[in-house]
Amino acid sequence: MTDAPAALLPVALKAAEIASDLVRTRVPGLLTAKGDRDMASEVDYAVERAVRDHLRERTPDIAILGEEEGISGDTTGELLWAIDPIDGTANFVRNIPLCGISIGLIERGRPVVGVIDLPFLGNRYHAAQHTGAYLEDRRIQASMTTNLKDAIVAIGDYAVGEDAQAKNRRRIALTERLAANVQRVRMLGSVAIDLAWVAEGKLDASITLSNKPWDMAAGVIIAREAGAKVTDQDGTDHTLASTATVATTSALTDDIAFLIKAANDARSRS
Repeated sequence: MTDAPAALLPVALKAAEIASDLVRTRVPGLLTAKGDRDMASEVDYAVERAVRDHLRERTPDIAILGEEEGISGDTTGELLWAIDPIDGTANFVRNIPLCGISIGLIERGRPVVGVIDLPFLGNRYHAAQHTGAYLEDRRIQASMTTNLKDAIVAIGDYAVGEDAQAKNRRRIALTERLAANVQRVRMLGSVAIDLAWVAEGKLDASITLSNKPWDMAAGVIIAREAGAKVTDQDGTDHTLASTATVATTSALTDDIAFLIKAANDARSRS
């Protein structure tokens, strides 16, 4: 990278502002089926195109990966924008305000800039590598919770589509383990919110048994810059190759990894 990651943060912040205005002022419109119980709204596509246009204009040499329209630009470079135009589309189309816009910049496989905008909650989170995490202009920090029994933990949505039944056995086993050991389990329907709220200290951990760049890039760097630890399900450092995305306050990392392993072991024996 020729400049520090923070130099490109204003580009991402402006893109999030453009996207947020669209999400707040348009109705979902026609829904496009993407698979079993998976959909995109007209606004998903409109937001992604508007963000792509802005990023192409401001950073023409950086490739762009979006959830709805795939990858474009020079993919041989070290940088990649990753966009989820609306994370939590199912919530959005039902007028549930728990959805977010996620814009991350990835350098050589690791996120270095992230912006998450929650348009119906009026919150915009951002971070750049080595500069801290912020909610608007206020620096934020992951929680200081040390006891699992005091933890509020978010878990990602149950799976749909191919192999959903098998995948959900793991998720149900994990939910059961969490329910027996933590204060509360939450399923909010947006991993962008999960990761932003771990960064802010509203949640003590979030567990998503998947790892897609457009979903995770922004939230991973925001959570890390707030002091959270972000790992794969086995406790190793989270990368784009990880099978899961687990963000925890540092004191709970080992306990959460143990519960995930116990749930996986129980599932493999059944």
